[in-house]
Amino acid sequence: MSLNNVTLIGRLTRDWELRYTPSGYGVANGGIAVNRPFKNQHGENEADFFNVTVWRKQAENAASYTGKGSLVAIDGRLQSRRYENKHGQNVTAIEVVAESVQFLEPKSQQRQSNNEAGANDAGANDAGTNDATQALYGDGQQVEINDEDLPF
Repeated sequence: MSLNNVTLIGRLTRDWELRYTPSGYGVANGGIAVNRPFKNQHGENEADFFNVTVWRKQAENAASYTGKGSLVAIDGRLQSRRYENKHGQNVTAIEVVAESVQFLEPKSQQRQSNNEAGANDAGANDAGTNDATQALYGDGQQVEINDEDLPF
């Protein structure tokens, strides 16, 4: 029996690079920074940085709806590959191959996190909005969801 699962929650370190295979499948490459659960000897938080690859519709959705600074949860597996670099040295690369990328904050909050400015208007509730178009996020804040915010 073998098991290869990884779950990471962190912020994207760069925008996704979305490409397509010759057969038309989407593939996106990006990176995620994940804070360590402890502080170093200087009292500072450190982070680990991982390369991430996501395929097909998940790749297209991630590239369309998240970008540098977005808070995401990634479920997948670790994969290693070996190659020879331009200096003739053998290199082993370890990356996360994502089965799913979950968006953990609304688009307006992503923009605020990226810009570090402005008030969070994601909790605004119009009187004409029905319950079917609203969701509760982890902090209990009610947020309106528009059709353009949906990844499908």
